[in-house]
Amino acid sequence: MEGNMSKDHMRKLRIAMFPWLAYGHIMPFLQVSVMLAENGHHVSFISTRSNLRGLPNLIPQHLSSLISFVELPLPRVDGLPNSAESTSELPMHLVPYLKKAYDLLRPSLAELLRDSGPFDWIIQDFVSYWLPEIASSLGIDVALFMIFNATVMAFFAPLSIGIGGRSLSNLEELTKAPEWFGYPTKVRFTVHEVSSHLMCMDSELSDFDRFALLLRSMKFLAIRCCREFEGEAVGILDRLITIPTVPVGLLPPVILNRGGAHKNAGEPWAKLRSWLDNQKEKSVLYVAMGTEVTIEQAMIHEFASGLEESRVPFIWVVKDRPLMEGNCGSRLLPPGYEARVEGRGFVWYGWAPQLDILAHSSVGGFLTHCGWSSTVEALGQGLALVLFSGANSDQGLMARLLHEKGVGIEIPRDEMDGSFTREAAAETIRRVMMDEEGERIRANAWSMREVFSSMDLQKRYMAELIHALEYKKYGSISARA
Repeated sequence: MEGNMSKDHMRKLRIAMFPWLAYGHIMPFLQVSVMLAENGHHVSFISTRSNLRGLPNLIPQHLSSLISFVELPLPRVDGLPNSAESTSELPMHLVPYLKKAYDLLRPSLAELLRDSGPFDWIIQDFVSYWLPEIASSLGIDVALFMIFNATVMAFFAPLSIGIGGRSLSNLEELTKAPEWFGYPTKVRFTVHEVSSHLMCMDSELSDFDRFALLLRSMKFLAIRCCREFEGEAVGILDRLITIPTVPVGLLPPVILNRGGAHKNAGEPWAKLRSWLDNQKEKSVLYVAMGTEVTIEQAMIHEFASGLEESRVPFIWVVKDRPLMEGNCGSRLLPPGYEARVEGRGFVWYGWAPQLDILAHSSVGGFLTHCGWSSTVEALGQGLALVLFSGANSDQGLMARLLHEKGVGIEIPRDEMDGSFTREAAAETIRRVMMDEEGERIRANAWSMREVFSSMDLQKRYMAELIHALEYKKYGSISARA
């Protein structure tokens, strides 16, 4: 077959992408879409109107004919605010209603795939457990793309599919270090993280149930990871699950056309850049908790005091949208806070040009909620990490993993309620940014740049994904990278 099929023909796959309705899922799916298009494949990126807004601007112009954005109207369900179409617009306890609405996309997606086909593949997220049945009826192969890394997946897999008699019917399993790793690890959830994550699950069908159902019908499992950072965990997954696992690389942010993003920030960015230009090299701590993490007002005040007492120069991105208490922006902070930290601390409200900030030579560390995308961005710049789990999704596991990898230090917190003290926060910040004992952390993080920012490495992993897609359709027509 190989000798009879031209390279141009074999590369013209039609692939549908269907991510979950969360920014942290949509962006990795878009990055994979761009790299598939770079290799000549045609991609239909399917989501709802508000989630598609602005995405075409992130696509390199020369790929616009290969990537189409297809809108599906989101059905309304009782309990879901009328305008909400993504997790970033909701407090955690309302996310289950978004999952119910997402499940109701089933008939419209089936119609789309039937009428706009034929598609060779659909690459889907973990939520739509019902999609493989539709795809099978239309002769479409399905791959599951998990935006989590290999360690997280190796932690969840046995608990989701009941390997070795393990089960999530006893949620205490989530707070135990996984003995099936076969090496010492502290990767696990704390009690408060489990409680927090349960709030965003559909009580009728948990995230773990959805994942388990999908593993029975996938051609392969694609994971956002690389062997250079998680070689052991990739090996564990290969042993644990019966379908092939395909690392797709770390997806560094340069894949997307984000050029000029700082222009959207206007005058505040110019002011911040001027402030950064006057700071010492690697002296500034960047502080950001992502778009979806909600922290109680009392914790924010304790956090603010910790930053103040650390004596470390900092940039703090504060959300400019209401929390559960209804406060946002400057009302989240202690009275007089900005005046007290003026000169040493820079408070930014709302969306910030994170990539530009992380790349500035004055920034030496990142206090992060431990989201995987933010971690990739930070380690791509070689920045040491102060770890503060946002308690959503995989973030608790990520905090322990990054601490274990020696690229950051986690702020000590109470296992049961997640509370912490300003003194503990200040001490951890100083250890990572200033103290002699943090020198190893800073060196380890700096050494990660070659792995986390390498496009050559990324292209090799993308070749593995493309091989998996092409091999299924046409036989062994391309060599594995």
